[in-house]
Amino acid sequence: MAVYAVKLERSDLLQLPVHPEACTEDTFEQWCAERVADGARLAVDLFSGGGGLSLGLTDAGWTVAASVDTNKFALQTHRANFPGLALDVDLGDRKQRAGLIKMLRRAPIDLVAGGPPCQPFSRAGRSKIRSLVDAGVRDEFDERKELWRAYTDVVLKVKPRAVLMENVPDMALGDDFHVVRTIVDMLEGAGYRTELRLVDAWRYGVPQHRKRLILLARLDSDAFTWPDSGGAVTVREAIADLPGLGLTTGGRELPYAFPGELSRFADRMRRDVTSDRVWDHMTRPVRDDDRKIFASMTSRTLYTDIDPSLRRYKADTFDDKYKRLDWDELSRSITAHIAKDGYWYIHPAENRTLTVREAARIQTFPDDFRFAGSRSHAFQQIGNAVPPMLGRAAASALAPVPVHDRARRNPWRVLANELAAWAEERRAGAYWCVLPGEQLGPAVASVVAMLEPTPAELLVYERGLREVAARRRITKRAVDLIEHAASSRATGSVVARLRTLQDERKLWTKPADVPEILNLPPGKTALLKLLAGDDVLLTSQPVIRVSSRVLNTASERANSLTDGRVDLARLVCAGSNAPLRMAALRLISQLYCHKQSPMCGQCPLVQQCATGKKGNSSSTLLF
Repeated sequence: MAVYAVKLERSDLLQLPVHPEACTEDTFEQWCAERVADGARLAVDLFSGGGGLSLGLTDAGWTVAASVDTNKFALQTHRANFPGLALDVDLGDRKQRAGLIKMLRRAPIDLVAGGPPCQPFSRAGRSKIRSLVDAGVRDEFDERKELWRAYTDVVLKVKPRAVLMENVPDMALGDDFHVVRTIVDMLEGAGYRTELRLVDAWRYGVPQHRKRLILLARLDSDAFTWPDSGGAVTVREAIADLPGLGLTTGGRELPYAFPGELSRFADRMRRDVTSDRVWDHMTRPVRDDDRKIFASMTSRTLYTDIDPSLRRYKADTFDDKYKRLDWDELSRSITAHIAKDGYWYIHPAENRTLTVREAARIQTFPDDFRFAGSRSHAFQQIGNAVPPMLGRAAASALAPVPVHDRARRNPWRVLANELAAWAEERRAGAYWCVLPGEQLGPAVASVVAMLEPTPAELLVYERGLREVAARRRITKRAVDLIEHAASSRATGSVVARLRTLQDERKLWTKPADVPEILNLPPGKTALLKLLAGDDVLLTSQPVIRVSSRVLNTASERANSLTDGRVDLARLVCAGSNAPLRMAALRLISQLYCHKQSPMCGQCPLVQQCATGKKGNSSSTLLF
């Protein structure tokens, strides 16, 4: 082992041999046929990286026939650890994608899995990308965001029985689930039944805080039965059996001394290791000043707690720069950032950052899984990976079942259609100005967003709003009518603002500029955009209450901005009527789905509502 002495230490490049049961493009069809004849179910992993999801699929009973990536070290890692075919294909290139689809259609592919690149959607990457755009270094449009189209193109043309897509939650949260809702709509239009959920990886044996977005789809059933979640696995259970490094940086191959008793998790990680060795248990050298900092830290120490004389970063900017892990808690999420530095992942006991093998363990890669390239390449592959044990759990929910009656209508589409039909009927009556449609121009939408009238107040403001709709602008007469109808002092400021807009004509000729010009608060801006026909999700507590009750989830009481949005996305769906359905849910929350004494008997969703079916028009539901 190399003793700590220098600030920089580059690791060797690990070259891995190709798996002995690999195939070529020429032998792919025959290779698949032979394995299917032996009872195998074939899977394809797109954007596979080093193979975290592929390993999860394998553990869940599939044989990964083909994987696709463009990173040369990730491809080498996949080729070494899995049989089948690992292809260097740019899925954003239509010609290359068409060639892949043609090849895959020659084999009985049962499942297509993958995670389109997620960096542009994550909070960690968004600010960096914005700074590059502002500096003129890169274009605002990022092709990686559009690779989900390539993914769905492969799925819809190969038409496997089952589909699994994984990504960071911000892919959905960052754009009001528009991309995810569109993917769901495309899959359901092709006959798939779908499930969308945010999953805490720790519930399935992954020893870290990590929330992922999982989209499942299948042709053979409505059921998505996940395995029972187990207890949390701590950092101690995950890595404590690995040898200590002292003042060394470890090495490619080190002796492994069996500790006498392994945790259940560690035993699983060593299951296929037949020797008393451990591989890739190596970390970066530590600076002398950092070693002093590490020595003073506990798992509760913040960067602001560190001796100012030892800090190298501004404490107000980098308040979370260093993090020592706690033996008896979950690790923080292992991300690709670990390839740049390990300050977020300081060992619980030793004054160093995690090794490649420790990071792999926390991501649930077993000890016999090797990573091609240098130490940094390995960290990058590990950080970008889907934790195999999470992949296994998600894939298990797609296990084949006896053929289902596919003629039955999709309940999600039935609900969406009935919600839109109810909204169209109400749009023809008193609620015309809170349900987007042709009658709602930008001027009316702006006034409604500024006033935010309750259903009862709509009748009071009816004449003023009709005046705005007829003139397609805010007139003095309209403001007079609204002011006369106003019944609260709070409306006075809105009337004053409307006065400044009366008889303004140019404002309404560029509807896209209206929200910015009016400078409304975020909630009112979102309402304005919705009423103007934009596909946005309104995540107010009353609206989340409707979706939570209909779907019988806990998002009304907790995690309303994460799990609550998933529920809401399922009801709103995608397509031209998505804004209408969203506005309808808002109206339902105001008319019927009250926090106390909801009027379930009058609600148009009562037949689909898991909660409403239990009550009646006079019931009081306690949450």
